[in-house]
Amino acid sequence: MIQVLGLTRRYGPRVAVEDLRFEVRPGEVLGLLGPNGAGKTTTVRLLAGLLAPSAGDALVAGHSVARAPEKVRPRVGVVPENPGFYKRLTVRRNLRFFAELYGVRDPRRVEEALARVGLEERAEEPVATLSKGLRQRLALARALVHDPPVLLLDEPTSGLDPEAAKEVRDLLAELSLAHRAILLCTHNLAEAERLCHRIAVLKTRLVAVGSPAELKQRLFGRRVVVTLANPRPGLDRALDLPFVRSAALDGNRLFVALEAPERHNPILVRRLVELGAEILFVAEEERTLEEVYLELVEGGDAA
Repeated sequence: MIQVLGLTRRYGPRVAVEDLRFEVRPGEVLGLLGPNGAGKTTTVRLLAGLLAPSAGDALVAGHSVARAPEKVRPRVGVVPENPGFYKRLTVRRNLRFFAELYGVRDPRRVEEALARVGLEERAEEPVATLSKGLRQRLALARALVHDPPVLLLDEPTSGLDPEAAKEVRDLLAELSLAHRAILLCTHNLAEAERLCHRIAVLKTRLVAVGSPAELKQRLFGRRVVVTLANPRPGLDRALDLPFVRSAALDGNRLFVALEAPERHNPILVRRLVELGAEILFVAEEERTLEEVYLELVEGGDAA
């Protein structure tokens, strides 16, 4: 649904994004993460056909952003970080106006979009009276009113209270089930881990892309944490099993790096008991997406 093919944008001597290459499949939510100034918003504008690339191209719903941006725009729904509306107009009139810009004349489509985001009861209120959370819902309705196959979302839950943010996340999960391709720019790493099928980390260039689990394993491998009742000095050095990549004893916890804990844990436990260890717990170490993100952003380039 989205194929990014060496997409580059420069502003004079400054490079905003360079040689981006990734894809977003139908039914997938791809999270685009990166620090401020990394090029996330520029990427959204390029893929929406609102900004011309300096080099490279992207195919969005089968159309080139470089050669035919006018064909791309009707096929994407965009939620910018700060959506603009006509504040004196009502919610319904705002949405009808933008629907007409997309060529949507059927008023039922407007009502369906309002109902989908829970704004049907506020439809006759001026936008100026809405909270930020309700305006964000209206921005989602605007992005959906022409039923696009691609959604480009720039911080859609920014500034929302937890309840409103959850409602937006639930809606995005529902939309991905309808085989839309969704690109989600966010600084909320917990949200990205819950919602996104894959993560792309951007620092002008693409640093890494993969599912959260793939990125965790690629960067940190897999480790088992064995909690001991009687940690014996030298126990880590006595583990002479061929599948143990490394072992380190820290207090009463033994950290053991394994390729396949689900296969090797029984052998590991048996060997530790033979060595006189009294085991309280065995669990695989859980890395967070925050650790992955910081490692990629602060540690330099990764594949």
